[in-house]
Amino acid sequence: MIVLDNIHKSFGPLPVLRGINLEIGESQIVSIVGASGAGKTTLLQIAGTLLKPDQGSVVISGVDVNTLKPKQLAEFRNKSIGFVFQFHHLLPEFTAIENVCIPALIGGMNRVDAENKAKELLGFLNLSERLTHKPTELSGGEQQRVAIARALVNDPDVIFADEPSGNLDSKNREELHTLLFSLRDTFKKTFVIVTHDENFADRSDRIIRIQDGMIIDN
Repeated sequence: MIVLDNIHKSFGPLPVLRGINLEIGESQIVSIVGASGAGKTTLLQIAGTLLKPDQGSVVISGVDVNTLKPKQLAEFRNKSIGFVFQFHHLLPEFTAIENVCIPALIGGMNRVDAENKAKELLGFLNLSERLTHKPTELSGGEQQRVAIARALVNDPDVIFADEPSGNLDSKNREELHTLLFSLRDTFKKTFVIVTHDENFADRSDRIIRIQDGMIIDN
């Protein structure tokens, strides 16, 4: 599903990624681990089309994303990729169901279908009683589950997550990890996750270790 070929990225004189080659298949949970500053988040952002490499190609579901014009790339990202971050980035003025609907509405889905899909996902995530609650009325774990529903609403090919449990307490962290495996099994999705949690990484289908901008174990 995802092919990264000879990815290089520098920020000024500092090389961050130095020749990354990586293939990721369907319906996998892949953990990217390594010390702070190893290049994990930069790799995730390039794979997720949020950042362009200085050199190399990124192919997702057969599409070479580096050849897309900005509008085409935005449309591809909206339809094919979901994102979950350490901080949920929910819009505070909107309810849970409205936050989940936003990517679907941007993608052209009509409101009724978007709301039905959002309700289905939030129900699966045990949030049926929280549809009309705003982010400030939700716990940290609930906010992150809303963010996951938002990432899934357009039925993307892959979900990229950057430390999705990093801002949660131990109970919510474990619940979120269990949920991710359930989502993989139920929706057959690929998850590519940057994590410092070695216990979660050990449970994932595959571990990719980054050191000094290079893959040292795959």
